[in-house]
Amino acid sequence: MDVTRQISRRTILKATGAAAGAVGLATVATPSVAAGGTFAHPGLLHTGADLARMAAKVKAGASPYTAGYAKLTANRHAQSDWTPNPQAIVYRGVELRPRSTWPQNYGILYNDIHAAYQNALRYHVSGDSAHADTAVAILNAWSAKLTKVDGSADRFLAAGIYGYQVANAAELVRDHGDFELERFQKMLVDVFYSMSEDFLVNHNNGTAAPHYWPNWDLCNMACVLATGIFCDDQAKVERAVEYFKHGVGMGSIKHAIHVVHDDGLAEWMEAGRDQGHSLFGVGLMGTVCEMAWNQGIDLYGYDDNRFLKGAQYVAKWSLGGKVPYTPYAQVDNRPGIQFTTQVAPADPTHVRPVWAMIANHYTKRRGLSATYLTQIAAKAAPEGGGGDYGPNSGGFDQLGFGTLAFTRDKATDTKATPKPAASAPASGAASDARPQTAATASASASASPAAGSDLAATGSGEIVGWTAAAGVTAVAGGLLFLRRRDRGRHGAS
Repeated sequence: MDVTRQISRRTILKATGAAAGAVGLATVATPSVAAGGTFAHPGLLHTGADLARMAAKVKAGASPYTAGYAKLTANRHAQSDWTPNPQAIVYRGVELRPRSTWPQNYGILYNDIHAAYQNALRYHVSGDSAHADTAVAILNAWSAKLTKVDGSADRFLAAGIYGYQVANAAELVRDHGDFELERFQKMLVDVFYSMSEDFLVNHNNGTAAPHYWPNWDLCNMACVLATGIFCDDQAKVERAVEYFKHGVGMGSIKHAIHVVHDDGLAEWMEAGRDQGHSLFGVGLMGTVCEMAWNQGIDLYGYDDNRFLKGAQYVAKWSLGGKVPYTPYAQVDNRPGIQFTTQVAPADPTHVRPVWAMIANHYTKRRGLSATYLTQIAAKAAPEGGGGDYGPNSGGFDQLGFGTLAFTRDKATDTKATPKPAASAPASGAASDARPQTAATASASASASPAAGSDLAATGSGEIVGWTAAAGVTAVAGGLLFLRRRDRGRHGAS
Protein backbone atom coordinates (compact mmCIF):
# COMPACT_ATOMS: atom_id res chain seq x y z
CA MET A 1 0.00 0.00 0.00
CA ASP A 2 1.39 3.40 -0.97
CA VAL A 3 0.65 5.84 1.82
CA THR A 4 2.68 8.73 0.40
CA ARG A 5 2.26 10.97 -2.61
CA GLN A 6 4.99 12.60 -4.64
CA ILE A 7 4.50 16.36 -4.88
CA SER A 8 6.43 18.27 -7.50
CA ARG A 9 8.41 21.47 -7.04
CA ARG A 10 5.97 23.13 -9.43
CA THR A 11 3.08 22.20 -7.10
CA ILE A 12 4.99 23.62 -4.13
CA LEU A 13 5.55 26.92 -5.93
CA LYS A 14 1.95 27.01 -7.06
CA ALA A 15 0.84 26.51 -3.46
CA THR A 16 2.95 29.45 -2.36
CA GLY A 17 1.33 31.74 -4.88
CA ALA A 18 -2.21 30.46 -4.41
CA ALA A 19 -2.20 31.05 -0.68
CA ALA A 20 -2.34 34.81 -0.98
CA GLY A 21 -5.87 34.62 -2.33
CA ALA A 22 -7.27 32.38 0.41
CA VAL A 23 -9.86 33.73 2.83
CA GLY A 24 -8.29 35.66 5.69
CA LEU A 25 -4.67 35.25 4.60
CA ALA A 26 -4.12 38.95 4.08
CA THR A 27 -4.30 39.51 7.84
CA VAL A 28 -1.91 36.85 9.09
CA ALA A 29 1.73 36.08 8.42
CA THR A 30 2.00 32.79 6.58
CA PRO A 31 5.59 31.72 5.96
CA SER A 32 6.08 28.68 3.78
CA VAL A 33 7.81 25.40 4.25
CA ALA A 34 11.01 25.47 2.19
CA ALA A 35 10.54 24.63 -1.48
CA GLY A 36 10.78 20.93 -2.10
CA GLY A 37 9.08 19.95 1.18
CA THR A 38 5.76 18.19 1.55
CA PHE A 39 3.88 18.24 4.85
CA ALA A 40 5.14 19.83 8.05
CA HIS A 41 5.92 17.35 10.84
CA PRO A 42 5.02 17.51 13.61
CA GLY A 43 1.99 19.14 12.11
CA LEU A 44 -1.33 17.90 13.46
CA LEU A 45 -2.54 19.70 16.60
CA HIS A 46 1.01 20.68 17.55
CA THR A 47 3.93 21.98 15.53
CA GLY A 48 7.58 21.96 16.50
CA ALA A 49 7.20 25.63 17.45
CA ASP A 50 4.27 24.79 19.72
CA LEU A 51 6.20 22.06 21.52
CA ALA A 52 9.25 24.29 21.94
CA ARG A 53 7.06 27.05 23.37
CA MET A 54 5.47 24.71 25.92
CA ALA A 55 8.82 23.42 27.10
CA ALA A 56 10.36 26.89 27.36
CA LYS A 57 7.39 28.41 29.18
CA VAL A 58 7.17 25.59 31.72
CA LYS A 59 10.91 25.69 32.31
CA ALA A 60 10.66 29.42 32.94
CA GLY A 61 7.78 28.90 35.39
CA ALA A 62 5.44 31.02 33.29
CA SER A 63 1.73 31.17 34.04
CA PRO A 64 -0.66 29.69 32.94
CA TYR A 65 1.59 27.07 31.33
CA THR A 66 2.73 25.72 34.69
CA ALA A 67 -0.87 25.20 35.81
CA GLY A 68 -1.63 23.44 32.52
CA TYR A 69 1.42 21.23 32.88
CA ALA A 70 0.45 20.36 36.46
CA LYS A 71 -2.89 19.09 35.12
CA LEU A 72 -0.98 16.86 32.72
CA THR A 73 1.48 15.41 35.22
CA ALA A 74 -1.31 14.69 37.72
CA ASN A 75 -3.32 12.64 35.22
CA ARG A 76 -2.96 8.89 35.68
CA HIS A 77 -2.72 8.42 31.92
CA ALA A 78 0.44 10.54 31.76
CA GLN A 79 2.57 8.14 33.81
CA SER A 80 5.43 6.22 32.23
CA ASP A 81 4.38 2.94 33.85
CA TRP A 82 1.19 2.69 31.75
CA THR A 83 0.73 -0.80 30.29
CA PRO A 84 -1.23 -1.09 27.02
CA ASN A 85 -3.96 -3.66 26.43
CA PRO A 86 -4.32 -3.95 22.63
CA GLN A 87 -7.32 -5.71 21.09
CA ALA A 88 -7.70 -7.36 17.69
CA ILE A 89 -11.21 -5.95 17.24
CA VAL A 90 -12.69 -2.93 18.99
CA TYR A 91 -16.46 -2.73 19.37
CA ARG A 92 -18.57 0.33 20.06
CA GLY A 93 -22.36 0.27 20.22
CA VAL A 94 -24.81 -2.56 20.74
CA GLU A 95 -27.18 -3.65 17.99
CA LEU A 96 -30.73 -3.94 19.22
CA ARG A 97 -31.05 -7.46 17.86
CA PRO A 98 -30.87 -10.88 19.55
CA ARG A 99 -27.82 -11.85 17.50
CA SER A 100 -25.67 -9.21 19.20
CA THR A 101 -22.86 -10.68 21.24
CA TRP A 102 -20.42 -7.79 20.79
CA PRO A 103 -18.38 -6.86 23.84
CA GLN A 104 -18.23 -3.07 24.19
CA ASN A 105 -14.48 -2.82 24.67
CA TYR A 106 -13.82 0.57 23.07
CA GLY A 107 -12.98 2.06 26.45
CA ILE A 108 -9.74 0.06 26.38
CA LEU A 109 -8.78 1.81 23.14
CA TYR A 110 -9.52 5.37 24.19
CA ASN A 111 -7.76 4.95 27.54
CA ASP A 112 -4.64 3.66 25.79
CA ILE A 113 -4.76 6.42 23.17
CA HIS A 114 -4.94 9.11 25.82
CA ALA A 115 -2.09 7.47 27.72
CA ALA A 116 0.02 7.53 24.55
CA TYR A 117 -0.83 11.15 23.81
CA GLN A 118 -0.29 12.37 27.35
CA ASN A 119 3.04 10.57 27.71
CA ALA A 120 4.20 11.91 24.34
CA LEU A 121 3.19 15.45 25.26
CA ARG A 122 4.85 15.14 28.66
CA TYR A 123 8.05 13.98 26.97
CA HIS A 124 8.20 17.05 24.76
CA VAL A 125 7.75 19.37 27.72
CA SER A 126 10.00 17.60 30.23
CA GLY A 127 12.55 15.89 27.98
CA ASP A 128 12.15 12.67 29.99
CA SER A 129 12.61 9.90 27.40
CA ALA A 130 10.77 7.37 29.57
CA HIS A 131 7.51 9.03 28.55
CA ALA A 132 8.38 8.86 24.86
CA ASP A 133 9.25 5.18 25.26
CA THR A 134 5.90 4.52 26.91
CA ALA A 135 3.98 6.31 24.16
CA VAL A 136 5.82 4.32 21.50
CA ALA A 137 5.21 1.04 23.31
CA ILE A 138 1.46 1.73 23.46
CA LEU A 139 1.20 2.69 19.79
CA ASN A 140 3.35 -0.20 18.59
CA ALA A 141 1.27 -2.68 20.59
CA TRP A 142 -1.94 -1.50 18.93
CA SER A 143 -0.55 -1.35 15.39
CA ALA A 144 0.68 -4.92 15.82
CA LYS A 145 -2.74 -6.26 16.81
CA LEU A 146 -5.72 -4.09 15.84
CA THR A 147 -7.45 -5.22 12.65
CA LYS A 148 -10.95 -3.77 12.83
CA VAL A 149 -13.36 -1.34 14.49
CA ASP A 150 -16.86 -2.84 14.63
CA GLY A 151 -20.22 -2.56 16.35
CA SER A 152 -23.47 -0.75 15.63
CA ALA A 153 -23.61 2.53 13.73
CA ASP A 154 -21.53 3.84 16.61
CA ARG A 155 -18.52 2.12 15.05
CA PHE A 156 -18.23 5.18 12.82
CA LEU A 157 -17.94 7.39 15.88
CA ALA A 158 -15.15 5.14 17.15
CA ALA A 159 -13.32 5.24 13.82
CA GLY A 160 -13.53 9.02 13.59
CA ILE A 161 -12.80 10.04 17.17
CA TYR A 162 -10.10 7.52 17.94
CA GLY A 163 -8.62 7.70 14.46
CA TYR A 164 -7.77 11.39 14.68
CA GLN A 165 -6.69 11.02 18.31
CA VAL A 166 -4.32 8.11 17.76
CA ALA A 167 -2.78 9.91 14.78
CA ASN A 168 -2.08 12.92 17.00
CA ALA A 169 -0.43 10.74 19.63
CA ALA A 170 1.75 9.08 16.99
CA GLU A 171 2.68 12.38 15.35
CA LEU A 172 4.47 13.38 18.54
CA VAL A 173 6.77 10.33 18.44
CA ARG A 174 6.93 9.58 14.72
CA ASP A 175 10.72 10.13 14.70
CA HIS A 176 11.41 7.91 17.69
CA GLY A 177 13.86 5.15 16.73
CA ASP A 178 11.62 2.35 17.99
CA PHE A 179 8.34 3.60 16.51
CA GLU A 180 6.94 1.31 13.80
CA LEU A 181 5.97 4.10 11.43
CA GLU A 182 4.97 2.14 8.33
CA ARG A 183 3.00 -0.42 10.33
CA PHE A 184 1.18 2.36 12.15
CA GLN A 185 0.38 4.15 8.90
CA LYS A 186 -1.09 0.94 7.52
CA MET A 187 -3.29 0.49 10.60
CA LEU A 188 -4.39 4.11 10.46
CA VAL A 189 -5.41 3.84 6.81
CA ASP A 190 -6.89 0.33 6.85
CA VAL A 191 -8.72 0.39 10.19
CA PHE A 192 -9.67 4.02 10.87
CA TYR A 193 -9.48 6.07 7.68
CA SER A 194 -11.26 3.47 5.56
CA MET A 195 -14.32 3.61 7.82
CA SER A 196 -14.29 7.39 8.10
CA GLU A 197 -14.14 7.82 4.34
CA ASP A 198 -16.93 5.29 3.92
CA PHE A 199 -19.09 7.22 6.36
CA LEU A 200 -18.59 10.52 4.58
CA VAL A 201 -19.55 8.86 1.28
CA ASN A 202 -22.30 6.46 2.37
CA HIS A 203 -23.40 7.56 5.86
CA ASN A 204 -23.87 4.01 7.11
CA ASN A 205 -25.00 1.92 4.18
CA GLY A 206 -26.78 4.58 2.20
CA THR A 207 -28.62 6.41 4.94
CA ALA A 208 -29.42 9.96 3.88
CA ALA A 209 -26.60 12.25 4.99
CA PRO A 210 -28.87 14.65 6.98
CA HIS A 211 -29.92 11.74 9.20
CA TYR A 212 -26.81 12.17 11.33
CA TRP A 213 -25.98 15.00 13.71
CA PRO A 214 -22.96 17.19 12.86
CA ASN A 215 -20.56 15.40 15.20
CA TRP A 216 -20.70 12.22 13.15
CA ASP A 217 -19.35 14.01 10.08
CA LEU A 218 -16.94 16.16 12.06
CA CYS A 219 -15.13 13.32 13.81
CA ASN A 220 -14.77 11.41 10.56
CA MET A 221 -13.57 14.55 8.77
CA ALA A 222 -10.96 14.92 11.52
CA CYS A 223 -9.83 11.33 10.99
CA VAL A 224 -9.51 11.74 7.21
CA LEU A 225 -7.55 14.98 7.62
CA ALA A 226 -5.26 13.58 10.33
CA THR A 227 -4.58 10.48 8.26
CA GLY A 228 -3.75 12.54 5.18
CA ILE A 229 -1.27 14.67 7.07
CA PHE A 230 0.28 11.79 9.00
CA CYS A 231 0.71 9.75 5.82
CA ASP A 232 1.74 12.69 3.59
CA ASP A 233 -1.27 12.03 1.38
CA GLN A 234 -2.44 15.22 -0.28
CA ALA A 235 -5.60 13.68 -1.76
CA LYS A 236 -6.89 12.77 1.70
CA VAL A 237 -6.18 16.25 3.01
CA GLU A 238 -7.99 17.81 0.05
CA ARG A 239 -10.91 15.45 0.61
CA ALA A 240 -11.34 16.56 4.22
CA VAL A 241 -11.05 20.25 3.35
CA GLU A 242 -13.58 19.96 0.54
CA TYR A 243 -16.06 18.18 2.82
CA PHE A 244 -15.59 20.81 5.53
CA LYS A 245 -16.58 23.49 3.02
CA HIS A 246 -19.16 21.78 0.84
CA GLY A 247 -20.03 18.34 2.27
CA VAL A 248 -23.61 17.06 2.03
CA GLY A 249 -23.78 16.03 5.68
CA MET A 250 -24.63 18.09 8.72
CA GLY A 251 -20.97 18.40 9.75
CA SER A 252 -19.94 20.69 6.89
CA ILE A 253 -19.63 24.22 8.16
CA LYS A 254 -22.71 25.77 6.54
CA HIS A 255 -24.89 22.97 7.84
CA ALA A 256 -23.40 22.78 11.35
CA ILE A 257 -23.51 26.59 11.61
CA HIS A 258 -26.64 27.07 9.58
CA VAL A 259 -27.64 30.71 10.18
CA VAL A 260 -25.74 33.90 10.93
CA HIS A 261 -27.82 36.25 13.06
CA ASP A 262 -27.90 40.04 12.89
CA ASP A 263 -25.98 40.33 16.17
CA GLY A 264 -22.94 38.60 14.63
CA LEU A 265 -23.47 35.28 16.37
CA ALA A 266 -23.97 32.19 14.22
CA GLU A 267 -26.23 29.41 15.40
CA TRP A 268 -24.78 26.01 16.18
CA MET A 269 -27.16 23.40 14.81
CA GLU A 270 -27.17 21.23 17.94
CA ALA A 271 -27.99 24.12 20.29
CA GLY A 272 -31.59 22.97 20.17
CA ARG A 273 -30.50 19.45 21.13
CA ASP A 274 -28.26 19.85 24.18
CA GLN A 275 -25.17 21.57 25.47
CA GLY A 276 -22.86 18.54 25.71
CA HIS A 277 -23.06 17.63 22.03
CA SER A 278 -22.68 21.27 21.04
CA LEU A 279 -19.47 21.53 23.06
CA PHE A 280 -18.25 18.32 21.45
CA GLY A 281 -19.00 19.70 17.99
CA VAL A 282 -17.21 22.98 18.61
CA GLY A 283 -14.20 21.02 19.87
CA LEU A 284 -14.19 18.82 16.77
CA MET A 285 -14.51 21.71 14.35
CA GLY A 286 -11.71 23.50 16.16
CA THR A 287 -9.58 20.37 15.88
CA VAL A 288 -10.13 20.22 12.12
CA CYS A 289 -9.32 23.91 11.76
CA GLU A 290 -6.15 23.68 13.85
CA MET A 291 -4.74 20.65 12.03
CA ALA A 292 -5.46 22.31 8.68
CA TRP A 293 -3.90 25.60 9.85
CA ASN A 294 -0.69 23.81 10.76
CA GLN A 295 -0.45 22.67 7.14
CA GLY A 296 -1.10 26.12 5.67
CA ILE A 297 -4.87 25.84 5.13
CA ASP A 298 -7.09 28.47 6.74
CA LEU A 299 -10.42 26.95 7.70
CA TYR A 300 -10.68 29.12 10.81
CA GLY A 301 -11.23 32.15 8.58
CA TYR A 302 -13.38 30.44 5.97
CA ASP A 303 -16.59 32.24 4.97
CA ASP A 304 -15.86 35.44 6.89
CA ASN A 305 -14.82 33.67 10.12
CA ARG A 306 -18.02 31.65 10.25
CA PHE A 307 -16.56 29.28 12.85
CA LEU A 308 -15.67 32.20 15.13
CA LYS A 309 -19.30 33.33 15.03
CA GLY A 310 -20.54 29.82 15.79
CA ALA A 311 -18.07 29.28 18.62
CA GLN A 312 -18.99 32.66 20.13
CA TYR A 313 -22.66 31.60 20.04
CA VAL A 314 -22.00 28.36 21.91
CA ALA A 315 -19.69 30.13 24.37
CA LYS A 316 -22.27 32.82 25.23
CA TRP A 317 -25.04 30.23 25.58
CA SER A 318 -22.85 27.97 27.74
CA LEU A 319 -22.01 30.89 30.02
CA GLY A 320 -25.73 31.34 30.66
CA GLY A 321 -26.37 34.14 28.19
CA LYS A 322 -29.39 34.50 25.96
CA VAL A 323 -28.87 33.70 22.29
CA PRO A 324 -31.14 34.01 19.25
CA TYR A 325 -32.54 30.77 17.91
CA THR A 326 -34.03 29.78 14.58
CA PRO A 327 -35.54 26.29 14.80
CA TYR A 328 -35.12 23.65 12.15
CA ALA A 329 -37.66 20.92 11.57
CA GLN A 330 -37.96 17.60 9.83
CA VAL A 331 -40.88 16.80 7.61
CA ASP A 332 -41.75 13.38 8.94
CA ASN A 333 -41.73 11.55 12.24
CA ARG A 334 -38.93 9.13 11.58
CA PRO A 335 -35.97 8.96 13.97
CA GLY A 336 -33.02 11.18 13.30
CA ILE A 337 -32.46 14.85 13.90
CA GLN A 338 -35.35 15.96 16.09
CA PHE A 339 -37.80 18.82 16.06
CA THR A 340 -36.51 21.63 18.27
CA THR A 341 -38.49 24.78 18.93
CA GLN A 342 -36.12 26.55 21.32
CA VAL A 343 -32.52 26.54 22.40
CA ALA A 344 -31.77 23.81 24.93
CA PRO A 345 -30.97 24.61 28.57
CA ALA A 346 -27.29 25.24 29.30
CA ASP A 347 -25.47 24.62 32.55
CA PRO A 348 -22.71 27.21 33.14
CA THR A 349 -20.85 24.70 35.32
CA HIS A 350 -20.56 22.18 32.47
CA VAL A 351 -16.97 22.30 31.24
CA ARG A 352 -15.10 20.58 28.45
CA PRO A 353 -11.50 21.26 27.32
CA VAL A 354 -12.35 22.78 23.94
CA TRP A 355 -11.90 26.53 24.39
CA ALA A 356 -8.22 27.43 24.79
CA MET A 357 -7.28 26.39 21.26
CA ILE A 358 -10.09 28.37 19.61
CA ALA A 359 -9.85 31.46 21.80
CA ASN A 360 -6.09 31.73 21.34
CA HIS A 361 -6.34 31.40 17.59
CA TYR A 362 -8.79 34.22 17.12
CA THR A 363 -7.58 36.59 19.84
CA LYS A 364 -3.81 35.97 19.78
CA ARG A 365 -2.99 34.78 16.26
CA ARG A 366 -5.59 36.93 14.54
CA GLY A 367 -5.90 39.78 17.03
CA LEU A 368 -9.70 39.70 16.86
CA SER A 369 -12.16 40.46 19.63
CA ALA A 370 -13.95 37.39 20.95
CA THR A 371 -15.48 38.33 24.28
CA TYR A 372 -17.37 35.13 24.99
CA LEU A 373 -14.53 32.86 23.90
CA THR A 374 -12.14 34.77 26.14
CA GLN A 375 -14.48 34.49 29.11
CA ILE A 376 -15.23 30.80 28.74
CA ALA A 377 -11.60 29.86 28.08
CA ALA A 378 -10.61 31.61 31.30
CA LYS A 379 -13.39 29.83 33.15
CA ALA A 380 -12.32 26.40 31.83
CA ALA A 381 -8.64 26.93 32.63
CA PRO A 382 -6.46 25.13 33.34
CA GLU A 383 -7.80 22.58 30.87
CA GLY A 384 -7.20 18.92 31.59
CA GLY A 385 -7.56 15.94 29.30
CA GLY A 386 -8.89 12.39 29.10
CA GLY A 387 -9.54 11.12 32.60
CA ASP A 388 -10.19 14.57 34.08
CA TYR A 389 -13.81 14.83 32.93
CA GLY A 390 -15.34 11.57 34.06
CA PRO A 391 -14.75 7.89 33.23
CA ASN A 392 -17.16 7.59 30.29
CA SER A 393 -16.41 8.16 26.63
CA GLY A 394 -17.61 11.77 26.65
CA GLY A 395 -14.76 12.64 28.98
CA PHE A 396 -12.30 11.37 26.37
CA ASP A 397 -13.78 13.04 23.28
CA GLN A 398 -11.07 15.72 23.31
CA LEU A 399 -7.35 15.29 23.80
CA GLY A 400 -7.40 18.45 25.91
CA PHE A 401 -4.63 20.27 27.81
CA GLY A 402 -5.32 23.40 25.83
CA THR A 403 -4.04 25.78 28.51
CA LEU A 404 -0.60 24.21 28.21
CA ALA A 405 -0.67 23.55 24.48
CA PHE A 406 -2.44 26.56 22.94
CA THR A 407 -1.87 29.56 25.20
CA ARG A 408 0.00 32.06 23.02
CA ASP A 409 1.57 35.47 23.27
CA LYS A 410 -0.26 37.98 21.12
CA ALA A 411 1.13 38.00 17.60
CA THR A 412 3.06 41.11 16.61
CA ASP A 413 2.77 40.48 12.88
CA THR A 414 -0.95 40.03 12.35
CA LYS A 415 -0.92 42.49 9.46
CA ALA A 416 1.98 40.91 7.64
CA THR A 417 1.61 39.50 4.17
CA PRO A 418 2.65 35.99 3.12
CA LYS A 419 6.37 35.48 2.65
CA PRO A 420 7.85 33.84 -0.42
CA ALA A 421 9.18 30.31 -0.19
CA ALA A 422 12.76 31.52 -0.48
CA SER A 423 12.54 33.26 2.89
CA ALA A 424 10.67 30.49 4.64
CA PRO A 425 11.84 29.10 7.97
CA ALA A 426 12.44 25.40 8.26
CA SER A 427 9.61 23.21 9.49
CA GLY A 428 9.35 23.42 13.26
CA ALA A 429 10.96 26.86 13.54
CA ALA A 430 9.95 28.83 16.60
CA SER A 431 7.13 30.86 15.10
CA ASP A 432 3.41 30.94 15.77
CA ALA A 433 2.69 31.75 12.13
CA ARG A 434 1.37 28.78 10.24
CA PRO A 435 3.56 26.98 7.73
CA GLN A 436 2.53 26.61 4.13
CA THR A 437 2.72 23.32 2.33
CA ALA A 438 1.81 21.68 -0.92
CA ALA A 439 -1.53 20.79 0.60
CA THR A 440 -2.47 24.47 0.41
CA ALA A 441 -2.64 24.67 -3.36
CA SER A 442 -5.88 22.84 -4.04
CA ALA A 443 -7.43 23.75 -0.70
CA SER A 444 -6.87 27.47 -1.18
CA ALA A 445 -8.03 27.38 -4.78
CA SER A 446 -11.41 25.90 -3.79
CA ALA A 447 -13.55 29.03 -3.80
CA SER A 448 -16.78 29.46 -1.90
CA PRO A 449 -19.76 28.51 -4.09
CA ALA A 450 -22.58 30.78 -5.03
CA ALA A 451 -25.13 31.49 -2.34
CA GLY A 452 -27.45 28.58 -1.79
CA SER A 453 -25.45 26.02 -3.74
CA ASP A 454 -24.03 24.25 -0.69
CA LEU A 455 -27.45 23.26 0.56
CA ALA A 456 -29.48 22.97 -2.59
CA ALA A 457 -27.11 20.99 -4.78
CA THR A 458 -26.31 18.13 -2.45
CA GLY A 459 -27.41 15.43 -4.84
CA SER A 460 -29.02 13.49 -2.00
CA GLY A 461 -32.59 14.51 -2.72
CA GLU A 462 -33.07 14.74 1.02
CA ILE A 463 -32.93 18.47 1.65
CA VAL A 464 -36.33 19.40 0.33
CA GLY A 465 -36.87 23.05 1.11
CA TRP A 466 -36.02 26.25 2.93
CA THR A 467 -38.27 28.96 4.30
CA ALA A 468 -36.79 32.42 4.84
CA ALA A 469 -36.83 33.63 8.43
CA ALA A 470 -36.83 37.27 9.43
CA GLY A 471 -33.81 38.69 11.18
CA VAL A 472 -31.22 36.20 9.92
CA THR A 473 -28.85 35.95 7.02
CA ALA A 474 -27.69 32.58 5.79
CA VAL A 475 -26.56 30.85 2.64
CA ALA A 476 -30.11 29.79 1.96
CA GLY A 477 -31.91 31.38 4.92
CA GLY A 478 -34.13 30.25 7.73
CA LEU A 479 -35.78 26.97 8.50
CA LEU A 480 -34.21 23.72 7.41
CA PHE A 481 -36.59 20.95 6.42
CA LEU A 482 -35.08 17.50 6.19
CA ARG A 483 -36.38 14.16 5.03
CA ARG A 484 -34.42 11.12 6.12
CA ARG A 485 -34.63 7.35 6.16
CA ASP A 486 -34.44 5.41 9.38
CA ARG A 487 -31.16 3.54 9.22
CA GLY A 488 -28.70 3.05 11.98
CA ARG A 489 -29.10 3.99 15.61
CA HIS A 490 -27.81 7.32 16.83
CA GLY A 491 -25.34 6.91 19.63
CA ALA A 492 -23.97 9.46 22.04
CA SER A 493 -22.85 11.95 19.42
